[in-house]
Amino acid sequence: MKKLLVVTVLAAFFISGSLMAITPTKNNFNDTGDILARAKQHADIEYQMMVQRATQAAIYYMPAVAQVDFIKASKRAGGDYDTVNFVTKPFGSEKGFLTANDTTAYAWGSISTKNGAMVVEVPPMTDKIDYFGSFISAWHVPMIDVGSKGADEGKGGKYLFLPPNYDDKYGTVSQLGAQGFIVVPGMDGHDVSYSFRPTLLNGATHADAGEHAKGIKVYSLKEAVDGDIKPTKYLDVTELHYDCLPYYNMTFIEDINDVVQNNPIREKDRAIYSMLQSIGIKKGEPFKPTPLQKKAALEGLELAYSYMQKKFVTEGETVAPLWVKDGEKISEWSFWNFGQQAQMGFPFEDDEEILIDKRAATYFYVTFLPSKLGGATFYLTGLRDSDGNLLNGDDTYKLNVPADVPAKDFWSAIVYNMETKNFNRGVNRVGASTKDLGKMVKNKDGSVDIYYAPNLDEVPKGFEANWVTTESATDANDWFFLFRLYRPETKDWFKTWMLGDVENISK
Repeated sequence: MKKLLVVTVLAAFFISGSLMAITPTKNNFNDTGDILARAKQHADIEYQMMVQRATQAAIYYMPAVAQVDFIKASKRAGGDYDTVNFVTKPFGSEKGFLTANDTTAYAWGSISTKNGAMVVEVPPMTDKIDYFGSFISAWHVPMIDVGSKGADEGKGGKYLFLPPNYDDKYGTVSQLGAQGFIVVPGMDGHDVSYSFRPTLLNGATHADAGEHAKGIKVYSLKEAVDGDIKPTKYLDVTELHYDCLPYYNMTFIEDINDVVQNNPIREKDRAIYSMLQSIGIKKGEPFKPTPLQKKAALEGLELAYSYMQKKFVTEGETVAPLWVKDGEKISEWSFWNFGQQAQMGFPFEDDEEILIDKRAATYFYVTFLPSKLGGATFYLTGLRDSDGNLLNGDDTYKLNVPADVPAKDFWSAIVYNMETKNFNRGVNRVGASTKDLGKMVKNKDGSVDIYYAPNLDEVPKGFEANWVTTESATDANDWFFLFRLYRPETKDWFKTWMLGDVENISK
């Protein structure tokens, strides 16, 4: 009886103790601080909600916007879906691409599976041209790589793209797969884009690369089955205005609407799609926002841009220091901070979440990531000078490039406009590379000093090839570098070699 009493007392103690531990006081449970009165102080509530939803929509749809702008740019240039765009010389400052290079004659285009499965034939590599590139989904997720490092292994291939949830009830796709077609299952949208970077071999020229692009063929599965394949349309964009940049004005919101109209609403997008309706976007209906919706959309878009820009220049976010010793950085050069996404094929998802911010921060400045990130190119990002200050459009800088850059093909150091993440417009030269070495004045050790300045009016005679402007045709701009190493000599080249920081020589 005494033992039972003790147990009862202890049980009562623990129960009462537990209740005391979780019983909230007025201050931390039901004290709302007069929220009703405070809520009445908020004006324009619906407008503020529009702004918030526009901000989140801009961040969420950023990768899809970057993709749809390729399609819209092709249409403005005179092409369309299924058109193969190509150039016969590298891009100059007049072209609008997110951090493209000025050393390659790209080939690119887009298709849609809205009306059925599509085929894109990629030509085999030759003794002159090999391709390195990828197909991406409507949401900019890499689908499959091409060329000698891709699925066709340089032999060329017929890539068959299926719509989402494609039903091969007649076994046609299975038969074509057995015949050598490379079947790419439908992902999460109808739009698919591709960009192929040619590797020039055995003295090949950029004009050769342009001709090679005419070996790309685009047609429908129905045409293939019927045996009536129509000729592919090719568009030489070399001398045409082509601008696929996302612009942070109403065209960005229009781009979001195009993504919605041209592709299925995925299960994972239903919540954010619901929010889009507050700024006038609804599937199957014309986009006719009210003046208030436009104002809110632009305000929200500005906040989204500001957030992405902060991530871009904040160390450890979008980019992270490459050269570190004992936990401290020893260089201002950074690498692209993808984390595990490179190994996963850049889905920007894991078992628990969609990595919305990381995905947007990436496609804020790059496009066409491969499904398998190999050693074809390594990108060093330069945001700061040797003193740790962000590069600006008013000062003059010097970069020393050693003679022993560990790149089997070549290196390049290109200036990008901080606002647009594109070349500075209206200039004759956007960067320097190995191809300029024959014109550059070299140091005794074989290295070259490259100078980056807002105006080139006082360049020392004979040193013109060593100087690159950092201003556009209209004004000086804040800017950043991408220093590319094409085909690094080893996977761990950065363990035995380091590029020196850019120096501000205006002070």
